[in-house]
Amino acid sequence: PAVDPARQAAYELLTAVRERDAYANLALPGILRRHRLRDRDAALATELGYGTLRAQGLLDAVIDACTDRALSKIEHPLLDALRLGAYQLLRTRVPPHAAVDTCVELVRGDAGSRSAGFVNAVLRRIGEKDEAAWLEQLAPDPAQDPVGSAALRHAHPRWIAQAFADALGTTGDELVDALAADDTRPVVHLLARPGEISAEELALATGGEPAPYSPYGVHLEAGTGDVGELEPVSEGMAIVQDEGSQLAALALARAELLGPDGGRWLDLCAGPGGKSALLGGLVAVNGGTLDAVEHSEHRSELVRKAVVDLPVTVHTADGREAPLPDGQFDRVLVDAPCTGLGALRRRPEARWRRSPDDVSALTKLQRELLLAALRHVRPGGVVAYVTCSPHLSETIGVLAKALRRGTELAEVERLDVRQYLPEQTPALGEGPTVQLWPHRHGTDAMFVSLLRRPDR
Repeated sequence: PAVDPARQAAYELLTAVRERDAYANLALPGILRRHRLRDRDAALATELGYGTLRAQGLLDAVIDACTDRALSKIEHPLLDALRLGAYQLLRTRVPPHAAVDTCVELVRGDAGSRSAGFVNAVLRRIGEKDEAAWLEQLAPDPAQDPVGSAALRHAHPRWIAQAFADALGTTGDELVDALAADDTRPVVHLLARPGEISAEELALATGGEPAPYSPYGVHLEAGTGDVGELEPVSEGMAIVQDEGSQLAALALARAELLGPDGGRWLDLCAGPGGKSALLGGLVAVNGGTLDAVEHSEHRSELVRKAVVDLPVTVHTADGREAPLPDGQFDRVLVDAPCTGLGALRRRPEARWRRSPDDVSALTKLQRELLLAALRHVRPGGVVAYVTCSPHLSETIGVLAKALRRGTELAEVERLDVRQYLPEQTPALGEGPTVQLWPHRHGTDAMFVSLLRRPDR
């Protein structure tokens, strides 16, 4: 049978991620356009491509059980096809014959009949059991190894599952819930840009629903297709932004200062510009300004595009050494570069690219950026330290190390973030920091803290 364009597109996405280290969310739109896929076909290609990338560890365990070849010895294009087929067999309602035959044909055209026969044989073995049966055979006993069992069952590397367990303080049911939420297709979140369109108007224009917590958020069902084609997005009235990111920016904008707000705000790690667009819109209401700093020229250009017509000045510079005055800004955001473990559901390939070694390199940078922010904020002003990661080393660990430096910083006041989030936001913990979670809030796993510099 001929391979349909949706499966061909999904297969090309796997190839792009493997060969070019492409980001799936950036590579997929061009692939969809090239194959002229829209609506249901685009949704199918997205589901198959993203789902296969997300479940890679689980799929590899099953493939490994069905072949005598080591995975490292299987040609990469064949392994891509096996993963795509296994995902359809185990995690979709695609008829088994269609899942097998189409993947065999993907291989036959490029690698010949012998390789196609290998793929056919392995996929037929995989199709002899459903996902539950394979997990019963392959997963560790949850009573003996709860983290390892949850990690395989919900397609996460073990070290990431352990990081989630550490942040949650449990290896029990809530860890399973967190990994399960991270292993599903996320709802699309939009930001209604302040001054451009209201959340209610955006919901009507897109067929979405107003977000439960952010007054600027709208949720769209997963599988919406190319969100960029929606009129409010294409015209710049709305952008894609997770509700957790919106809440982090809102907490900073609402935090209580000592003394008046002079309307001089700073985003110290601005790329690609989503939070700058929200903060710029909020500060503009009262005639203030925002300085946005981004180290990469390419990402600086993305920030400029995101803040067109807003009172935002973009600086291409290292946030640790930004050419800006110390002690002058009322509010400073440090949305620090991080492992991104909190957004794995939106970046399906990321969980298999990261390693524990990434954490130590990033925490040094995060701490230095936070110290720079505390230099730039005025006495009585507020710094928000935010990461899209629940890893304790990147969250409370960075705060603890940064605030041990020097007498002045030791006196920084930690504000209770819960006071500055919408009152309907549930399960915010004991404070003063807040860790959002997909399974609790439907957001990315954003960590938010607020620090106020002494007013002297």
